[in-house]
Amino acid sequence: MIESFDVVIVGGGAAGLMCALTAGQRGRRVIVLEGANRVGKKILMSGGGRCNFTNTGTRPGNFLSANPHFCKSALARYTPAHFIDLVERHCIAWHEKELGQLFCDESSKQIVAMLLAECAAAGVDIRINCAIDSIRKTDAGFLISTRTGEFAASALVIASGGLSIPSMGASGFGYEVARQFSHQVLPTRAALVPLTLSGTHLERWQDLSGVALPIEARCNDQSFRGPMLITHRGISGPAILQISSYWQPRDALTIDLLPELDALTLLRDQQAQWPSSELKTILANVLPKRFAQRLCETTITNRPMKQYRDAELIQIAADLKHWPIVAGGTEGYRTAEVTLGGVDTDELSSTTMQSRRVPGLYFIGEVVDVTGHLGGYNFQWAWASGHAAGCVV
Repeated sequence: MIESFDVVIVGGGAAGLMCALTAGQRGRRVIVLEGANRVGKKILMSGGGRCNFTNTGTRPGNFLSANPHFCKSALARYTPAHFIDLVERHCIAWHEKELGQLFCDESSKQIVAMLLAECAAAGVDIRINCAIDSIRKTDAGFLISTRTGEFAASALVIASGGLSIPSMGASGFGYEVARQFSHQVLPTRAALVPLTLSGTHLERWQDLSGVALPIEARCNDQSFRGPMLITHRGISGPAILQISSYWQPRDALTIDLLPELDALTLLRDQQAQWPSSELKTILANVLPKRFAQRLCETTITNRPMKQYRDAELIQIAADLKHWPIVAGGTEGYRTAEVTLGGVDTDELSSTTMQSRRVPGLYFIGEVVDVTGHLGGYNFQWAWASGHAAGCVV
């Protein structure tokens, strides 16, 4: 027997649940089909289990897309303040970390429970373990066949996410649906992901795994400040995850190891005060000791400060402010927080997320070619794009 609804939403993540509760509140008969054994898996794991659910500084410039203007409409109509209001109505305590990042005081489970409560109040039907076998366009809308039954609806919303973290159930399903209906899918790649080193570069640093330091990472005219963490396979940490979205193999990547300091002034002052101290000792005052020692062993010579000419100090300062590191690749979708690329926004309405090719078909969230920076921006895109579609489906 075919079950009929006004709206079928494929994907029970952040965007799908937001779309469902918004449409349900309008009186639409909505069903969410989730292939995994529970909804909101990425919400649950985010922010170390406390869910970085939005960012108060959200603006279009925090997103990457072939069309940087596409996200403006949805973001303007559903802001971080709207989601904060929802969180507070459910009495969920939250706190702000640096750079406008908002987290639950207790658990990300509260965000999922809030969304499910809103969906229940709006009469939304949610089915888990419901993998999609096929989707077919009909005169009345769409027929969705699953392993547990068939569903018909006049509106179909694809909220199945991207390729990041396949252990959470991520797949390319949404891209396949887009191509089925003649939509262009822009090339995808892992983003907000650790970078890997290889060969000599890896050998120099891998035994320092666990060492962290504040840096500024630069690549392709973009720069981000924050911690860098050395891993047994390469480099990670917030600054590296941020710059990874702009880096591709063979791109130049440089690190400012002393982002808060004038390196040349530091070296000259230390040379005057401690002429007999070795460079590695001086640098150990402003960098992790093991890192400073390895840097002097592999990149910069190590001698007593009094033995350096000023021209050499100038070069050392330049090396510290523009340390080149050659990344060989990324950790891939296995650990990537998001997927860059996706359904081409040129073929979607920026106000409704509806396909310009197929009436009644919508794409929201990560499956679309809109990718946020680290820090709650991708959740805000999920809420905003889900709300935009939910207001019209």
